[in-house]
Amino acid sequence: MSRGFVKEDDQEEIPLVPPRADLPEGNKNYVTQTGMSQLLAEKEVLLNDIKALDGSNEKDKRIAHNHINSKLELLNERILSATIIDLSEQPHEEIRFGATIKLKMGSNKEVKQFQIVGVDEADIAKGKISFVSPIAKILVNKTVGEVALLKRPTGDLQFEILAISYDN
Repeated sequence: MSRGFVKEDDQEEIPLVPPRADLPEGNKNYVTQTGMSQLLAEKEVLLNDIKALDGSNEKDKRIAHNHINSKLELLNERILSATIIDLSEQPHEEIRFGATIKLKMGSNKEVKQFQIVGVDEADIAKGKISFVSPIAKILVNKTVGEVALLKRPTGDLQFEILAISYDN
């Protein structure tokens, strides 16, 4: 049927679902065990949200259901593509995925700590950076005592590696 013959009130709203964290094409979806647990917990919340939908307004329920299903579809793609990295099998003397790194940035004497994690687990406020981030890329394969250099248009930034650990 042509859309010209559909009443305006009968048209469904298409749910706008923000994309998940960017995972550049060609990159594997590496996750820590904690990251996978978070993805599975998020899925459980969305499934519970579907069960808890208010059925008093059928149209609103259908729109909300479609929105949650769209989020679930994106989440399920991430879960299915996830490769869990066992942190105990990482080379503990150098920085790899899952490493927690203590470092000094530039001439600043303050010690910062970051963990290199999957794109969905990354949260700079919690000291977790994505493995595809520029900082993580320059730190990978470095060892304690080495210096990594991040080239930026506003000036290069130096990171001195103080410690490496693999705690999940």
